[in-house]
Amino acid sequence: MMYIIPLIGAVLLASGLAIAYVIGGATVLTFWATDNTRYLAILPQQIFSKIDVFALMAMPLFILAGEVMNRGGVTRVLIRLAMAIVGRMPGGLGHVNVLTSVFFAGISGSAVADSAAVSNTLVPAMTEQGYKLPYAGAITAASSIIGPIVPPSIIMIFYGALMGTSVTALFIAGIVPGLLLAGALMLLNAFFAWRDGHPRLSRAELPPFFPTLLRALPALSIPVIIVGGIVFGWMTPTEAAAVAVFAATLAGFFYERFGIATLWEALKRTAMLSGSIFMLIAAVSALGYLGALERLPEAIAASVTELGLGPLQYLILLNVIFLLAGMVLDIPVALALLVPLLAPVAIAQGADPVHLGIVLCFNLSIGLISPPLGGCLLVVSTVTGLNYWRLARAVLPFLAAEILVLGLLVWLPDLTLFLPRMMGLMGN
Repeated sequence: MMYIIPLIGAVLLASGLAIAYVIGGATVLTFWATDNTRYLAILPQQIFSKIDVFALMAMPLFILAGEVMNRGGVTRVLIRLAMAIVGRMPGGLGHVNVLTSVFFAGISGSAVADSAAVSNTLVPAMTEQGYKLPYAGAITAASSIIGPIVPPSIIMIFYGALMGTSVTALFIAGIVPGLLLAGALMLLNAFFAWRDGHPRLSRAELPPFFPTLLRALPALSIPVIIVGGIVFGWMTPTEAAAVAVFAATLAGFFYERFGIATLWEALKRTAMLSGSIFMLIAAVSALGYLGALERLPEAIAASVTELGLGPLQYLILLNVIFLLAGMVLDIPVALALLVPLLAPVAIAQGADPVHLGIVLCFNLSIGLISPPLGGCLLVVSTVTGLNYWRLARAVLPFLAAEILVLGLLVWLPDLTLFLPRMMGLMGN
């Protein structure tokens, strides 16, 4: 089976089919090739059991909230607030870039949305201040991956549904890693500011703090509603996502006189993204069912035992596999393909499912700024007109810093787990 599926998948992929159809088609053909056709009658039930998960309802709602905020003028407001807070520091606009991504992460949960929004607004401002375009693009791409780590996170909802893990615990566990990542990027930006003489914003360029903060309050209230409502038990993640859509729409009216036409565009985009993700879940659930029939997870566990890999060694190997996968696969595809096969072995060896989820989501997010594909690199390159490979070279120091933070999270699970434990979301 491990040879048949990749072979059939490669043929289907070469035909130009979408990845969900490639996975689904290769799986169904492999049922026939492995003499498992008698189980195909049960396949629809298996597929719908994986889609019929309450936690997945939050995903299209959070996507919609992010789409509404992207179109509602929030980015400019958050950038002005970040300028008021850190613009006085050397390399001020670089720090603003990172802090804007932190603010934006608490609203959209999407790295690609963050990189597109900030590339349109902040990269031109940085080049006007004297920053080189490759550097401005690189820090924009690097900071955008804070989006999937700080709650709410669309990919954490996906992981939670795949592994039956508490989405609430995953959200809270992502706060410290997201802030650690932001801190590492700001430290690196401070070093480059010292080395290359990056400017700080002048007093005349700095917006007044309190008026800017007051204007940003509608946007800042959305992550507070989401995280606060979940932490205090007032709302489930799905209910919080629905409230976030309502709050995002109100904020859009407040900032840009958000209209019905704009809302309709956000709804269409959300339907397209959600539909593609659910199609992928359906295809991968079929693959998972075939893998269970062929006892593939047990075979992987046996191989790990034969190699003599302990829990930490296997976790390191898992991270290497996911880093390589993240370079060439979209995050939902990589999660759906690899997590059901490889994660249960780590959990059987004693890994905490919440810690494992944060590490793997962080790991795959790094793939968004890793050549040869790198979704955020492609977006920033397209928006700014910068050559892709120049941008890829410029992002390497930031990529190294993010891998170091990932290693720290792997080595010290308590960095991830102490907040959800403190809030009673998981046992000690």
